[in-house]
Amino acid sequence: MSTFVVHTVPGSPAARAVMATLIEKGASFRVAGLAPGAHKVEPHLSRHPFGRMPVLEHDNFTLYETQAILRYLERALPAPALIPEGRKDAARMDQVMGISDWYLFQGVDSVIGFHRIIGPRLMGLAPNETAIAAAMPLAHAVFGELSRLLGEKAYLVSQQVTLADLIVAPHMDFLAQTPEWGALTRDRSNLIKWLARMNGRACMQRTTWEAVARLAQVR
Repeated sequence: MSTFVVHTVPGSPAARAVMATLIEKGASFRVAGLAPGAHKVEPHLSRHPFGRMPVLEHDNFTLYETQAILRYLERALPAPALIPEGRKDAARMDQVMGISDWYLFQGVDSVIGFHRIIGPRLMGLAPNETAIAAAMPLAHAVFGELSRLLGEKAYLVSQQVTLADLIVAPHMDFLAQTPEWGALTRDRSNLIKWLARMNGRACMQRTTWEAVARLAQVR
C-alpha cells in the first residue's frame, strides 16, 4: 500500500483529524512538516491556494479541505468503516462535521485556542481576553449542542467511532487545555467522558502536538 503524506504545521487540529483517521484505518503515513508561516507562501500555496492545512498527497493525487480528505480516506481505505450505514446516522455525522467546521473551529477554537495556545506558544503573544470573552457565547452554544447530540451514547453519532468524532476531538482536546474548558463543560459531563474515551484511543495518543513534531520533516 502506498504511503499517505500529510502536509501540516505540528499542532493543527484539522491535520490531527486526518492523521487520526489514517491510524484508525491502520494506514502508514508520513508527516511533511511546515515551519510556522510556511503555509502562507510557496511551495505550499501550490498545494493549497488558500494557504491552509492540511494537504494530503496519495498516489500522485493532492487534496485539501479536511472533510474532503476524511471522506477520501474512507473510500480509499474502506475498512474499518468510519461512516455509518444508516442514512439517518450518516446524515447526523455530516451535521456534526459541519458544526465542527463552521462553529467549533470558526469562532471558537480559532479564537480561544489561538489566543490561549497558538499565539503564546508559537508567537509569544499575550492572550486577547476581550476576544476570548466575545467568543464564549458561541462556544457555549456549540458545546451545548454537541452535548445534546452526544446524549448517553459512547460516541457522537452512535456506539461506534465515526468521522464526526475524529474531526471534533482534536478541537475539543485543544480547548480542554484552556481555562475556559471548565465553564464550557459545566453540566455537560458527557463531553468530558467522551473526550477521555477518545483520548484513550491510539489515534489520539499518537497525534499529540509533541508526537507530530517528532514525526514532522520540516521544510
